[in-house]
Amino acid sequence: MLVHSDRGGQYGGNAYRQRLHDHQAVRSQSRRGEGDGNAQAERLWSRLKTEALEVRERPVFTDLADAKGSIAN
Repeated sequence: MLVHSDRGGQYGGNAYRQRLHDHQAVRSQSRRGEGDGNAQAERLWSRLKTEALEVRERPVFTDLADAKGSIAN
């Protein structure tokens, strides 16, 4: 499994990296200063934040079922 993300601090932390390792997933990030290197992932997260999170009173999902339902809608 390949997981695309930007270079946000939460994606470089030990807990996140360990979780990927535990699930045999590989990180994919663009190089520093090359924002278009992972354009598809960047676009996905941008749309998700705008369409699913920013319209909420509190911009987080409460659990996986909440995320799945919100994204499906």
